[in-house]
Amino acid sequence: MSHSPRKIVHAQLTSLTEGVVELAKDWKAKHLPPIRLNGRKLTELHRVPDYQFGCESGFFVNRKGEIYFFLDGRSHPKPYARLGKIYLAGDFSGWADAIGKPEWELRPASLDGNPVFLWVGKAERFFAHPPMRFKFVTEEGHWFEVPHGAPNAVRDDGGNLNRAIEPERTGHHLYRFVLPQPWDLTQKGEVTWAEGDHDSAVPLRPGAFFYDLRTQRALGAIVDGELTTFRLFAPRASRVSLCLRAPDSDPRGEDETPLRYDLERCPDSPDEAGVWETSLDQNLHGWFYWYLIDGPADAFGLFDPRQMVLDPYAKAAVHRAGPGIVLDDAQIARPAENFATPAWQDLIIVEAHVRDLAAHAPVQASAAERRGFSGLKAWVESPDFYLDDLGVNCVELQPLQEFDNETSEEYHWGYMTNNFFAPESSYALDPAKASGVSELQELVAAFHRRGMAVILDVVYNHVGVPGHLMFVDKLYYFEVEGDGTLSNWSGCGNDLRARSAMARRLIIDSCIHLVKTYGVDGFRFDLAELVGKEVLQEIEAELKRVKPDVILIAEPWSFRGHIAGALAETGWASWNDGYRNFMRDFVRGSASRDAFEYYLKGSPWYFARWPAQTVNYTESHDDRAWIDNITENADGNGDHPTTNDRRRTHLMAATLFGSIGIPMISAGQDFLRSKQGVNNTYQRGDLNALNYRRLQQFSGSHAYFADWIAFRRSEAGRLLRHYDRASDGFFQFTFTPDSVAAAVVYNADGSQGPERLLLLLNPTEQDTEIPLGAAASQLEWTQLADHERFFSASRLRPPRLLGERVYVPALGSSLWQARRG
Repeated sequence: MSHSPRKIVHAQLTSLTEGVVELAKDWKAKHLPPIRLNGRKLTELHRVPDYQFGCESGFFVNRKGEIYFFLDGRSHPKPYARLGKIYLAGDFSGWADAIGKPEWELRPASLDGNPVFLWVGKAERFFAHPPMRFKFVTEEGHWFEVPHGAPNAVRDDGGNLNRAIEPERTGHHLYRFVLPQPWDLTQKGEVTWAEGDHDSAVPLRPGAFFYDLRTQRALGAIVDGELTTFRLFAPRASRVSLCLRAPDSDPRGEDETPLRYDLERCPDSPDEAGVWETSLDQNLHGWFYWYLIDGPADAFGLFDPRQMVLDPYAKAAVHRAGPGIVLDDAQIARPAENFATPAWQDLIIVEAHVRDLAAHAPVQASAAERRGFSGLKAWVESPDFYLDDLGVNCVELQPLQEFDNETSEEYHWGYMTNNFFAPESSYALDPAKASGVSELQELVAAFHRRGMAVILDVVYNHVGVPGHLMFVDKLYYFEVEGDGTLSNWSGCGNDLRARSAMARRLIIDSCIHLVKTYGVDGFRFDLAELVGKEVLQEIEAELKRVKPDVILIAEPWSFRGHIAGALAETGWASWNDGYRNFMRDFVRGSASRDAFEYYLKGSPWYFARWPAQTVNYTESHDDRAWIDNITENADGNGDHPTTNDRRRTHLMAATLFGSIGIPMISAGQDFLRSKQGVNNTYQRGDLNALNYRRLQQFSGSHAYFADWIAFRRSEAGRLLRHYDRASDGFFQFTFTPDSVAAAVVYNADGSQGPERLLLLLNPTEQDTEIPLGAAASQLEWTQLADHERFFSASRLRPPRLLGERVYVPALGSSLWQARRG
């Protein structure tokens, strides 16, 4: 039996009473297409007006064969004179070559009574296979972003969104329908071409209005005296049941029948929708609970009334699969508020993993304690605590919200989150008693007593297995394609739809919970590009109402793109992957002078509008360790580093701590931590656990890092810690004629007082003499450090420098200080 070609591509509700059907190609017949919804013919059917199609697609073609490219002036309300000239760029005009050419300029006009910037021409020249792509661009080279939801959005090989012109889909393929009564979101909808033509069937999905559904009510298990209320946001659910087990029962016992209660759907209103709740006359602190949720079974739903669903707002969990644990806030201690979070420009961050720090720590601790919060706390409180000796003032802990390891013993980086409120159950000594809550509180407090801020690495761009939010509502909480396929720009199988109203609230509420309950100082957002600039700005605003000095750092990329430039307009700092890549080249002598100046100045303006907006790093949990990346060993295994490996690491440290921005190192990097050349160690606890014996093997390197950190945090190091962007003459760079070996003078213009600093760096394998320049050579410089030591920490007499050229050995560096007047 042959199947008829698919004639319907997509069907979507634009409200509860209206929707749009998208055909595979333009409909040219005079009669209406025979479209049916759940077997009934749609009678109130009208073609979508050209202007409406064009607002979303950037173009339309009229019956005369003319193509109209336009920008809706209401979407870009700046006066035309301020916006400047706009050009039509694409495959047909050489893209950026169109800028400045009058034949491609859009002109002010009016369409459908609305102001637009318009270009009109014959359509045929733009019809091709594969479809031609286009975009709008200003005369300054600013490209107008294509919304992710644009119907003709296509992505190029570089991950950039453009618009496509499909010759058979020019606006005459869209039809609007009106329903006789509001649609019930709990029902399955199927749109077909004609009666009985199931080959052409597509599911009916809610449109943009659906993702704006929200509630302001408190969610989760809420204890108020002797009353416990369970409240869940599930806008398409047809039934929600609560399952309960007593604290003294087996929380995951399959043989015990739980107590079961049905939740009732609260009446929807313009400001409140999709909420289910039930209240029980008992304080259920410590009880175990989960939900069973039913709803429409289609490509956009994973509703399963047999699936145990962990409450997205559960404050503790027994396991990745649940159940959650009811916690009475009145019985949970609150952290002390006597820790002063360091100013961003003063931060020196170390990225670390709970188990990596604790596994081999020289403290008395059981195997169970070393797996989690309590073992790390014992190490933090030890007089020999490694990070205190190193001198950092901020620790960034890899994810510790409930993630998807199967057993307590299984090592996991934590980047597959199952719940955004609950501390990881395998890091707790007694998960069934929610001991992780107090244990994490005590760990954060221990770091604070050490003078270290605590940043949590959080993952809000995708979820782990089981994906509980998918069973609450896959369509609402996740990015899906038109056929229901999960978007996967995270590379982890799914992308959270952070822009949905209640997904945004879920993220914000969990961050606020972590600040208020555990006293954390900030967050590093994993793959923040998928969260999106608008959502990140809303998160920033809400968190700063709770904690004005909160530290916010983005990993600004995903497999889809990079938004560090866009985040420069916000209060977020960003991990600087460009700095990381530059440094690998620099220590091998292959970086450019321009790159050296740019990164040492703190990646100004495009990446960082203000100095502490760049987090400069050369190693993180991802990929190989620094020493494995730069080792001279042929197998890429730096476990036994060469002399040059070590010298290059010292050169990197001098450059990193001499660069403007927030420096970040990875735990163990200071004692040349190696992962034996393995690239991806996300489940290799044996390779990731810190080998503290290397502190003795490479004590000189550890001391060198520690001394640089102490100097940067000192009064003398203030010239490296910038709150505002430095004056144009603050830096003075001179280079050797034949390499990137450089001398950098800080405060060369005296704009920040009489003190000067001089940093000399030679990334070549030959000894060299670096010129200072006339002004710097007239100062009397005292050496503070070379490539092996700080002189203040040794008995060696610090040299003094007079002259116009300075000798620096191969792969060497030195730091000097002078005072004018």
